[in-house]
Amino acid sequence: MRSRLPVIFILITVALDAIGIGLILPVMPDLIREVRGADLANAALWGGILSAAYAVMQFGFSPTLGNLSDRFGRRPILLVSMAVMALDYAVMAVAGTIWLLLAGRIVAGIAAATHATALAYMADITEPEKRAQNFGLISAGFGVGFILGPILGGLLGGLDPRAPFIAAACLAALSFVFGYVVLPESLPPEKRRPLRWRRANPLGALQHVGALPGVRLLLIVMLVYQISNFVYPAVWAYYTQAAFGWGTGKVGLSLALYGLAMAVVQAGLIRLILPRLGEVRAVYWGLILNMICLVAYGLASQGWMIWALIPISAIGAIVAPAMQAVMSRAAGADQQGELQGVLSSIAALSMILSPLMMTQAFFWFTRDGADPVLPGAPFLLSAVLMSMSFAIFAIGLGRRRSQAASDKTSL
Repeated sequence: MRSRLPVIFILITVALDAIGIGLILPVMPDLIREVRGADLANAALWGGILSAAYAVMQFGFSPTLGNLSDRFGRRPILLVSMAVMALDYAVMAVAGTIWLLLAGRIVAGIAAATHATALAYMADITEPEKRAQNFGLISAGFGVGFILGPILGGLLGGLDPRAPFIAAACLAALSFVFGYVVLPESLPPEKRRPLRWRRANPLGALQHVGALPGVRLLLIVMLVYQISNFVYPAVWAYYTQAAFGWGTGKVGLSLALYGLAMAVVQAGLIRLILPRLGEVRAVYWGLILNMICLVAYGLASQGWMIWALIPISAIGAIVAPAMQAVMSRAAGADQQGELQGVLSSIAALSMILSPLMMTQAFFWFTRDGADPVLPGAPFLLSAVLMSMSFAIFAIGLGRRRSQAASDKTSL
């Protein structure tokens, strides 16, 4: 049982990272109106700024923390970040100005950039052929946190807009104590590498990781895939209300079902699929399934179609952990943190770009005078992006096979 405790801590860490994204969504309008004395429209404007600040910090600091973990080990980075997160949520719980809230979200975004270090820790303790399965556990933990964040914020926010932050501070503090007791270091000193600051930023890290054989195209695939896949949280509430007249109850239930289905796929079903398909074929067929489901969402005319599509489309979540495993094989033991930092930055970048793109598509096809009126337009745009991701992956796969054939011929 004790050998499982570090994995449990890692899953708690990524879940808390995700909770930090969704926790503020239900309570932020009331909290901003309280500290700013503003109307709802201005509160929404500031809410967007706070969300963007969080995502930008994750994008910028994921490679930094990943590189620091390659130099000093995973344990200190994970524990320090958890302690900072606990303190930050406590400060936000008593914040009396919008600027203190903004500073809190900036610090929270930096602390939550440990997703990369958590993935690197999992790579350290897992055999290469089993990494995709355990990366699936990480994704499942993130998905659970993404569900629990809005639920926790909504329930506690009914008591007081600041209550969710107090709860998050307590959870982070308890997690720090738990990790301090059970988390051993996974990266031995002989496998660590010197810290080079030119690599500890998104562009520098991307340059070095992109030089790994076969990784550059996969990074592009991952970015386009993430932008496409983020359509679900970006427009789901607007889409289901405009297309089917759903209220908040159905929207919340459908999101919970989708998150649960993803968790089942990434924590359990992936262990059945990958041994049979292999990582490369899992990415290939997963991208195809995602394309089909996105088109189906975009053209759906009845609400029951959405309920039927949710468990099917969740199977497409196999793509990310399978692709992470393919890239992890190309990186050395002293580059796992850097690689996962780049991947986390890509995920954060998609969280900045995708809402801007998808909400614009929704606006233009649902505004007054729109012709045609098509609430599912963002999903069709995502299907186009997913097809681009598939095409790039197929090109990369073809190049790899040609290179392998060439190497055999030369031998």
